[in-house]
Amino acid sequence: MNNKCLPKNSPKKCCHSNTEDLTTVFKEGGLYKELTKRLVEKMLNSEMQNYLGYDKNQHSNSDNARNGISSKKLITQQGKIEIDVPRDRNSNFNPVIVAKRQRRFDGFDQQVLSLYAKGMTLSDIRMQLQELYHGADISESVISQITDDVIDDVKAWQNRPLDSVYPIVYFDCIVVKVRQDKRIINKSVYIALGVDLEGKKDVLGLWISENEGSKFWLVNFTEMKNRGLNDILIACSDNLTGMSEAIQSVYPKTEHQLCIVHQIRNSLKYVSYKHRKSLVADLKPIYTACSEEQAMQALESFENKWTKQYPQIAKSWYKNWDNLMVFISYPAEIKRVIYTTNAIESVNSQLRKVIRNKKVFPNDMSVFKIFYLAIDNITKKWTMPIQNWNTAIAHFMIKFEDRINLN
Repeated sequence: MNNKCLPKNSPKKCCHSNTEDLTTVFKEGGLYKELTKRLVEKMLNSEMQNYLGYDKNQHSNSDNARNGISSKKLITQQGKIEIDVPRDRNSNFNPVIVAKRQRRFDGFDQQVLSLYAKGMTLSDIRMQLQELYHGADISESVISQITDDVIDDVKAWQNRPLDSVYPIVYFDCIVVKVRQDKRIINKSVYIALGVDLEGKKDVLGLWISENEGSKFWLVNFTEMKNRGLNDILIACSDNLTGMSEAIQSVYPKTEHQLCIVHQIRNSLKYVSYKHRKSLVADLKPIYTACSEEQAMQALESFENKWTKQYPQIAKSWYKNWDNLMVFISYPAEIKRVIYTTNAIESVNSQLRKVIRNKKVFPNDMSVFKIFYLAIDNITKKWTMPIQNWNTAIAHFMIKFEDRINLN
C-alpha cells in the first residue's frame, strides 16, 4: 500500500515490521511461550472434564468435584513456564499430558539422554541445557535421575531374545576404571557383536568383570543360549582366557577363529624396533598362505630364522594354530571378514570416544548405562549388510547346510 493512501495521522509501516514482530514471538516470555502455557492448561482442563464426566459449569450428583487449581513450573523448549493444574476434591486426578510429578516437557528427557550418550559430563550437560532451554536452571541431580531411569531399559535389552543362529559373532573388550569397595580398579567390559543371516550387525550383549576365564565365559555363553541363541557358526576373538573351552562346552560345533591382527601384535611385543619390519615380513607368508599346509611350511621357515632371538613367537603360533587357521579354508571374501576383529574394534573405537571424559565410573551400572545409550546411537546407522555378505552366506549355506534355515 502506498503511504499516500493512509490517513494523515496513521503510523507509517516499515517493510521489516512483520519480521520484527515475528522474532518477538519466540523470545523468552514471548507469545509462543504464552501459547504453550494456554494449550497445556486447556488440555489439562479437558482431561479433568473427561475424568469427572461433566462440564465445568454443569451440576452433578457425583461425590467428586473440581477443587481449584495448583501452580506448577514446567521446563519446555521455550524455558520455564508456570501452569495452572486443576485439582479434584478426592485428589485422585492424575493427568496424562503432564503427570503429577512431571517437571519436564516436549522431549527434554530424550535431549538429556542424547547428550549423555555422546559422553558429556553432568556439568557439561547442565550448561548445554541452559542454552537450549533459555536459561532454565536444571540441577545435575535431575540430570542424573533422568539417566538412571534408563536402567530398566538396559536390563530389558540385556535379556532380550536373540536369533537362533548367528553365522559370525565377534568378541572384544574395553578396560574401564570403576570405583568399588572404596578402591578404583580396572574392569573389562566384554562386548559381543553378531552378524545375522541377513548380514546385518547387532550388539548381542555386554558383560563386565575383573577377571576372565572359562567359568566367566561359560556363564555368558549359557546366558546367550537361554536367550535363544542356539548356534554360532564362527566365533572371532582375541585370545581371551578360557573362551575356547567355554565355546566348546556350550556350542561344540562352533569354529573359533583367533584374530590374526592381535596375534601379530602379540608377536611384536618384545621384538627390538630394528627387527620389526623384517620379522613382520616373515610372518606374512603364514597368514596369506593358500592352504594350511603352505602356512605350516611358512611358520617352520619363520621358526628356523627367528627362534634363537625370539623363541616365544613361533611357540605362540604353534600353540594357537588350530584356532588361527580356521579362516584359511574360506574364500578370500570371507577371509577378510573373519580373520580379524576389525568389525567390533570399530565399535569399541566409537565407545572409547564416548567414555574418554569418564575418568572413573562410580559403579558397574553406570558403565552399562552409558555403553547401552552409546550402542543405541551407534546401531541406528546399521541398516545395510556387511561387505561381500551374499558371497559369504552362499558359502555358509553349502558348508553348514544342516545348521542354516533362511525360511
